[in-house]
Order: sequence, then C-alpha cells, then structure tokens
Amino acid sequence: MRKEIVWILNGPNLNLIGVRQPEIYGTEGFDDFLKELRFRFDSFEISYFQSNHEGQLCNKLHEIGFASKLIILNAGGLTHTSLVLHDAIRSIQTPVVEVHLSNIWGRESWRAKSIIASACKGSISGFGLKSYELALNSIYP
Repeated sequence: MRKEIVWILNGPNLNLIGVRQPEIYGTEGFDDFLKELRFRFDSFEISYFQSNHEGQLCNKLHEIGFASKLIILNAGGLTHTSLVLHDAIRSIQTPVVEVHLSNIWGRESWRAKSIIASACKGSISGFGLKSYELALNSIYP
C-alpha cells in the first residue's frame, strides 16, 4: 500500500533553522528534526522543499497541490508580503496549513499580518518546531 504524501515547504531564511537567531527559532537543525518527524509519522511519506525564492515556492505549490494529502507551509517573511503565494494556495486542491516557529502576533507589529492565512486551512504559530507536528496532527479526524 502506497503511503499518502505530505509536503513541508519552508520559505526564505528557514534553511538556517538551528543557527539563525536561536533565541527565537531554537537550536535544533531542521534536517535532524525532519528525521524525527518522519520516524514519528511513518504512516505518511513526508517530502521536504525549501527555497529562498518566492517563484520557486509558487512553482512547487502548483506541482504538488493536486496530489498530496497535506501541505505544511512556513513562508517565513513572505507570509507578510506575498499575494503570489496567497493566490497559488487558492489555486490548488490540497489543503495548506500555515506554520510559524515563533508567535508572529507577539513580535513586531508588521509580522501580525499574514497575507496567506485566508487561503490556508489553518494557522499554527509559536510552538517552535512542534508547530510542524501539530500541523501533521490536523490530518486526523
């Protein structure tokens, strides 16, 4: 039996998780976390893509957005600026859950606005890397 595919997409600067501003984003690297996540959720095939470029994230959403069980998207700074990602999410069939490591509503005022939130199934913010796990749990009834 083929496993259902779940995608995690990370946007700009998230390739530096574990190194960048550890007081906000933590010290665990994403690659190590992803191994643990794949182990804990072994009933799914968890695929991963990261890009610092808006157009590449848009292209990936178009590519995977009709054949996946779920897309977990941490758009990073593009969360607050990208109409392109908002429209790409609206254009696909796969549900998208927006995640953030930090509580975007508890930081700078400009971070409290998510352009993509209204296109997503839901948003999870402020639980560090556990935000991705919480998003995966949204699959279960």
